[in-house]
Amino acid sequence: MAVKTPKFDYSDVKWQKNGKLKLIIIVGTRPEIIRLAAVINKCRKYFDVILAHTGQNYDYNLNGVFFKDLKLKDPEVYMDAVGDDLGATCGNIINCSYKLFVQTKPEGVLVLGDTNSCLSVIGAKRLHIPIFHMEAGNRCKDECLPEETNRRIVDIISDVNMAYSEHARRYLAECGLPRERTYVTGSPMAEVLRGNLVEIEASDIHQRLGLEKGKYILLSAHREENIDTEKNFTSLFTAINKMAEKYDMPILYSCHPRSRNRLAASGFQLDPRVQIQQPLGFNDYNCLQMNAFCVVSDSGTLPEESSFYASIGKPISAVCIRTSTERPEALDKACFILSGIDTKGLLQSIDLAVQMTANGNHGIPVPDYVDDVSSKVVKIIQSYVGVVNKMVWRKDVL
Repeated sequence: MAVKTPKFDYSDVKWQKNGKLKLIIIVGTRPEIIRLAAVINKCRKYFDVILAHTGQNYDYNLNGVFFKDLKLKDPEVYMDAVGDDLGATCGNIINCSYKLFVQTKPEGVLVLGDTNSCLSVIGAKRLHIPIFHMEAGNRCKDECLPEETNRRIVDIISDVNMAYSEHARRYLAECGLPRERTYVTGSPMAEVLRGNLVEIEASDIHQRLGLEKGKYILLSAHREENIDTEKNFTSLFTAINKMAEKYDMPILYSCHPRSRNRLAASGFQLDPRVQIQQPLGFNDYNCLQMNAFCVVSDSGTLPEESSFYASIGKPISAVCIRTSTERPEALDKACFILSGIDTKGLLQSIDLAVQMTANGNHGIPVPDYVDDVSSKVVKIIQSYVGVVNKMVWRKDVL
């Protein structure tokens, strides 16, 4: 990819001047766009919003297709912050965001999650702009994950933390963060999935790919710890080949650029039954999930998706190819299985997940994963901009 020149001049970015609270929402990756979809649309209804995209995910299949599928207006700002390496990218994100905040003077900033794009809040903190953080308090207690570092940074910097569960709220309390500015809003995924359920079920992806419902395994493997670490990479893809041999059905691999490049560079030979596919859009991918023999994924979204499908009476067999999770609340309710990345653990987990789902033992929906998260977020932001300005920054607030 040719690195673009980061954008530092935002003099062309204007507010609507409609008298509403001025909010900047920062995104940069596929998961942020998906999770924030309903929240962004609700915020646009009640606030004056500037949506800024850092460019962390630049591939159309990880970016543009989701704005289309989720009926989102294009961002007002593209920072083009991706650099030649991690240091340049993180520096550009902080620098571009800082200049955006200085030039637009928002009343609040909203971020979600643990990506490098969330480091944009560093500039907001130095400028005394109230920061609201969704997906706060998530912890997997695995220091090998780069996201674990980002989680701590963003949680500590944020003024108001909005957690998915009581587990996450407890982790925030253990960090010494103020309880009076920590809320459990729940996961936004149920609202997004329900809002797109008609389009998901209407997808013709099976016909386009020549797949028979219930007779394929859907695979997604892209996390840094699984792809970039040699030992883990070899263990995982050896297990995937064994999975293809045992079940003798198509393995549809929704393959991110990182994974595709790593496979090509390594020369690892995948079983012919493993079909590498470009990353799929939101509706197509979820249609495939709903109708798969089993879903095998290292995505952090899988526990929330499996909880939602159980809630509508359409449970999926969900196996997470990781050794840790930041969503223990979904394990509490038996929504998915952690398999690890070795052959024995993966094959045992698939067998167990499929058998239990067939027997009706598919877990129960997580109570915190509810449908009205966007309304909660809007009301918390409106309620706490003034509180943060007065109590944290000692600003004169009329």
